[in-house]
Amino acid sequence: MQFVSTRNPDKKVSFSKAVLDCIPSDGGLYTPAYEENLSSWILYMNENTSFTSIAGSLTSALIKEEFSPIISEAIATNAFPFEPVLNQLDDRLYHLELYHGPTGSHKDFGISYLASCLEHICIMKETEAVVITDTTGETGASIAQAFKNKKHLKAVLLYPKGSMRGLSPETFVWNGGNIYPVEVNGSIDNCIELVRQIYNDRSLVEKYGLTLANTSNIGRLLPQTFFYTFAFTRLKNRVCSDIFYALSSSNYGNLIAGLYSWKFSLPVNGFITDCTASLRVNPANMCELTDASIPLSKRGPANPAVPSNLERLESLFETSPAVMRGLVFPAEVSKDDQKAAAQKLFKDYNIKVSPQTADAYAAAVKRTEMIEEDGGVVVLISRDHPAFSADSIRQMCGEEPAMPNHIASVLKKIEPEKVIEPEKDAVVSILKELKA
Repeated sequence: MQFVSTRNPDKKVSFSKAVLDCIPSDGGLYTPAYEENLSSWILYMNENTSFTSIAGSLTSALIKEEFSPIISEAIATNAFPFEPVLNQLDDRLYHLELYHGPTGSHKDFGISYLASCLEHICIMKETEAVVITDTTGETGASIAQAFKNKKHLKAVLLYPKGSMRGLSPETFVWNGGNIYPVEVNGSIDNCIELVRQIYNDRSLVEKYGLTLANTSNIGRLLPQTFFYTFAFTRLKNRVCSDIFYALSSSNYGNLIAGLYSWKFSLPVNGFITDCTASLRVNPANMCELTDASIPLSKRGPANPAVPSNLERLESLFETSPAVMRGLVFPAEVSKDDQKAAAQKLFKDYNIKVSPQTADAYAAAVKRTEMIEEDGGVVVLISRDHPAFSADSIRQMCGEEPAMPNHIASVLKKIEPEKVIEPEKDAVVSILKELKA
């Protein structure tokens, strides 16, 4: 498979190129250059196929020009000693839990896969890669967990003042590891601006082999397509009707991954999500993108520190607007709707969910008539462990979720050993130190 920028569909690059140099020079984002018919692979799998095997098989099918089946299997095996969990709540509702990785976040899947891919690519190309990211918590912990013991990868984690948590000192560079956590004497906005400045300087990106670990990087986004194949393999022998996925809008990462899954021939009837300022429902009850009226060619470059998969979503709508309107079903969700949805899930199924998952369920409730028209089922997607939203859940349901030990360790604050001012030169000095 090849990839193109959302700003230039004519210039194709390899997967390795898109992962290592993840920011196209035209300021766009990489996206698959064409559709792939993986139906023979997907239909061959069943409920006994492990998530690791699904990931390895789909990697082999998608990146066959670059990765052999053995390499594809190795990437998946190294990335996924954990997998999602799909539970049936009733005849029409299933719950896909994406928080069973080491830090309790759905990000564990994408980051772990990216780290495994990067390590294999760097070995093949005899090079190294460095990631710089802003973080206030679980993202940093997830990167540290995925990157540890990787011989060709290093990560610089920029924390705003007083927010460093969830790290193990044995992974730090000065203790022989490959993680360089540093406190920035400022806010998260200062950290984001530092990342933007560094990655917008092409000379620094090339000199130090910089890439990204957020969903700007297609190597982080692509494994999120595996969630949907996993769910389908568990449903295919149980469900003979339409399948809809209900998910939080968030930064549109899981939504665009679901649409890529459809482009890869996954049987799916639609994606239900809550409306945002950009993804709306029109008077005909169909989705529309408000930003789409501004041509991509007239926008500034995408911010590498703040990935907006909305641009990828727009590129799909631009090429197939009628098809996209038949697959994406937004619904307006208020705070009262969110609370009612959380309470219903707790009362009817004894599960506690985050506000984002409650939004997704509330959107599905508002689309009930469409779902039930042909006896369809809904797969409700939970991204992160409910313990991260303990206060909100207590306010909505009157009871907090249990706090597992591994989540408590992610939330445990640590004192920084390195502190810098929010200046670009301070980050460049760290890169020089890592390269020395």
